[in-house]
Amino acid sequence: MGYVLESNQGGIGGGGIAKSGFQSLVRRKRVDSVHSKSSGSGHHQLAKELSILHLIAIGVGSTIGAGVYILVGTVAREHSGPALAFSFLIAGIAAALSAFCYAELASRCPSAGSAYHYSYICVGEGLAWIIGWALILEYTIGGSAVARGISPNLALLFGGPDSLPAFLARHSVPALGIVVDPCAALLVFVVTGLLCVGIKESTFVQSVVTIANICAMIFVIIAGGYLGFKSGWTGYKLSEGYFPFGVDGMLAGASTVFFSYIGFDSVASTAEEVKNPQRDLPLGIGAALSICCMLYMLVSAVIVGLVPYYAMDPDTPISSAFASHGIQWAATIITIGAVTALCSTLMGSLLPQPRILMAMARDGLLPGFFSEVNSRTQVPVKSTILTGVIAATLAFAMDVEQLAGMVSVGTLLAFTMVAISVLILRYVPPDEVPLPSSLQAAIDSVSLRYSNIVSSEETDVEISTNDQTGGSGRKVDISAEYPLIAKVAAQAIFNEKKRRVIAGWSIMLTCVGALVLTYSASNLGIYSYIRVTLCGIGGLLLLFGLVVLTIIEQDDARHNFGHSGGFICPWVPLLPILSVLINTYLLLNLGADTWMRVSVWLLIGVFVYIIYGRNHSSLQHAVYVPASHVDEIYQSSAESLPS
Repeated sequence: MGYVLESNQGGIGGGGIAKSGFQSLVRRKRVDSVHSKSSGSGHHQLAKELSILHLIAIGVGSTIGAGVYILVGTVAREHSGPALAFSFLIAGIAAALSAFCYAELASRCPSAGSAYHYSYICVGEGLAWIIGWALILEYTIGGSAVARGISPNLALLFGGPDSLPAFLARHSVPALGIVVDPCAALLVFVVTGLLCVGIKESTFVQSVVTIANICAMIFVIIAGGYLGFKSGWTGYKLSEGYFPFGVDGMLAGASTVFFSYIGFDSVASTAEEVKNPQRDLPLGIGAALSICCMLYMLVSAVIVGLVPYYAMDPDTPISSAFASHGIQWAATIITIGAVTALCSTLMGSLLPQPRILMAMARDGLLPGFFSEVNSRTQVPVKSTILTGVIAATLAFAMDVEQLAGMVSVGTLLAFTMVAISVLILRYVPPDEVPLPSSLQAAIDSVSLRYSNIVSSEETDVEISTNDQTGGSGRKVDISAEYPLIAKVAAQAIFNEKKRRVIAGWSIMLTCVGALVLTYSASNLGIYSYIRVTLCGIGGLLLLFGLVVLTIIEQDDARHNFGHSGGFICPWVPLLPILSVLINTYLLLNLGADTWMRVSVWLLIGVFVYIIYGRNHSSLQHAVYVPASHVDEIYQSSAESLPS
């Protein structure tokens, strides 16, 4: 049997320090199961309190932010025109590609950690760390930016920009060159306190706030629809037609509003707290995304019909559209909707962060402090408080709007890695899983039991048969007595190994092709002939990978990967490959300044991993065994314990 011991010294066949260092980047953990849960005390277990309605509230609340109250004006004026609803539809379809991938992985691997957890299982520790580290940045910066956006909208409810009480109003500190925002910091602390009380309680509050936001959007749709029919939908009666910027403009608008759908991944981060994850997680993700897409399309269709797109106010498009029809009081309802949307998004931004930290700490990549779960509330209180303190500090002292682009990097990296993980799960799922070195005796026992079966590299195949008297049996050399059986068995093993190699290379070439194609297509600064050549190379690699993966069979082991009975992503490999292509394109178009800032953060993460995570990983001394023998090893270990 090919059991591999992974350790600092390389273990069996470790290959020295250099090889051990590389192995730490590609080692993969196993899907959480009954064997890998914390024993006895439940010290690391979260409360299973969430139903599908809770998940929909989390998904919708995290996704629909105040951006829709502003974005419709900017995108309509600069990109889409009256075709704004189609831009939201196309962006929703693009987001659904990632949602399908999330739904399958969330139901198969229902544990805290979301994309970090899936990447660790399917890809390896190195990339999983990068994803987790990027998500930490995303949720921290995202929560701070949302909190800074609440106070100006809240001030409008009190009468104007400077109407907040002095202790909540923004103040400029000329000596430091900053503008402090006590209201933003206070709101972060309030949300942090709610999250510490319990997942069910905090989700209930988020549900109430989300319902208020949805009611405000429904008001916009109904009242705006009435005004539109009354006025004859003047915004659609334009001489330049429905597509004033052409189809390209509509697609450019879709790229911009795509980020309005970011947030449904928060549902996946609560997977461990769902009562019935195999059923509820896919439904929660799908329902949340569908509701958001429907609301976005209806609101945008109404607003661009009330006012010509070129006359829309880019800052307050909805309020100004109603004001142009003499309904000034509607601005109050719209402002309430914006405030509730921001509050709900703030909760959605701070909720996943402690669970990402907890998942990374469980795996040993961060100190154990982050993995501690309160025995009464059954939430990671310490991680939640630390997250809240950092987010409140940033919201109080920094204008993080210029850093908002960094939020998109973490999300798009996670979306891309989740799509790749689905391809790996289907075609080359891990055939070896790590077990703790404390089970070495049971592993050796099972290994000895299978010692009569020759490894797949040998051409001779042996079996052990029991005689009728119940003796120990005899060895039958199949290659000598049954050469046809031996040939067929060896050929089947060879074909399976060959299929996995071809599938692995095809997935890698597909990802490289997507990167080359999107880079060359979006980079207008390079010479045209070089650009066309690169586009051709990238397109050919992408097409080659798609065709090969479509032709070859998927791995039979995919049926036993993780928990069964959940959602199955359709149209594989086409759907995940399209998701990789779209997300890579959006990543490369975020701008050089954003990537420079993110690169600094990721570089810090690399040093943290080298100094701490790599040496404290729970897989540092793991023993890798064939996945098919895990249950037998645990059974052997249980039998060897003294009664």
